[in-house]
Amino acid sequence: MEQIDAGDLVKVDVGGPQIDGIVFDLPSASKVVVAIVDRKRGPVMRTVPRTTLTPRAEAGRDDRALELLVRRTPPAVHPSARGANGPGQGRAGHARAAMHRTTGK
Repeated sequence: MEQIDAGDLVKVDVGGPQIDGIVFDLPSASKVVVAIVDRKRGPVMRTVPRTTLTPRAEAGRDDRALELLVRRTPPAVHPSARGANGPGQGRAGHARAAMHRTTGK
């Protein structure tokens, strides 16, 4: 897929039959979080490679359940949203580890 955004209707190819889904989040350039209906568990979120998605125009029979799942799921917080430069940089409070405490010489 060339252009993909959150809320787009897609078909997901997971090895078996293609499953209808709704894009929830784009955490990286190669992965997409999609809401799909699992036969055993019902509506769930799955992270899939972007290459497994194809766009669809018509609404499916499970779209209402998927829209409700997307609506009640809180938005993902990416590390860049807090102004972090890398792992471990986004925490507030102590900037350094504590110094060694002497035993009272």
